[in-house]
Amino acid sequence: MSTTTGSAVADGLVPPAPTAGVRGEVTQLRVLHSEWIKMRSLRSTFFTLIAAVVALVGLGALFSAFTAGHWDHMSVRERASFEPGLTSLRGYFLAQLAVGVLGVLMVSGEYATGTIRASLTAVPRRLPVLWAKATLYVAVTWALMTAGAFAAFLVGQALLSSQHVETSLGAPGELRQVMGLGLYLTVVGLLGVAIGALIRNTAGGIATVFGLLLVVPVLAEALPASWGDRIDQWLPSNAGQSVLALHREAHTLAPWTGFAVFCLYAVVTLAAAAVLLRRRDV
Repeated sequence: MSTTTGSAVADGLVPPAPTAGVRGEVTQLRVLHSEWIKMRSLRSTFFTLIAAVVALVGLGALFSAFTAGHWDHMSVRERASFEPGLTSLRGYFLAQLAVGVLGVLMVSGEYATGTIRASLTAVPRRLPVLWAKATLYVAVTWALMTAGAFAAFLVGQALLSSQHVETSLGAPGELRQVMGLGLYLTVVGLLGVAIGALIRNTAGGIATVFGLLLVVPVLAEALPASWGDRIDQWLPSNAGQSVLALHREAHTLAPWTGFAVFCLYAVVTLAAAAVLLRRRDV
């Protein structure tokens, strides 16, 4: 710097050049923006989320149309146990798998390609990367799945109205059921991210998600009734799906109690993943 320029800086006429440290400061907001760029630049992410919404709305419409078409042939017992709201939301069974698998891939995909090294080199503290992935995926999943749940409900009830067996969002428990489905699928996504970060392997992470959501509840049904009734309600998916029930049955958790238990599973898994992320090599 010349003497003239130095004097100008000293006199406050010319602002000093920013240092490299200020330009390169790592903040949670910048990490979140970086993860957003990654997420929206992958077409597989977009297609998987769209597939989850299509499954949620499409299968709900299919179940509703089938029920309306066979209503006249249904038995008295089947009609008595019929829940129009839940029928239109049946697509969540498949949608949860797409959401959970994508959650795993949000983390394990970078380990598979090796790009996680670049991410953690840019963010040496590591944990901001995990928080950014989890926060971003939770926000996107909640927005899409909640919108999908409302769409599935409205389409399903329109189809059921041909038999005059539809319900409305104003009916007791229906709004909670629809909003609860969006929340349930959001926590499924968070659990997927946590499992992906914990296991760091795509195949292992997906197998774990499938096991928790599908296999473990089936295995619990094979237990003696005295054991099954106590254990079944505390399983992750069963606890989370309590928020979808309009009527509490025996040996099941209350809607929001069950959902809180499901959230606890996801938070504990994410905390374990965070501890291991700090301790393990890349």
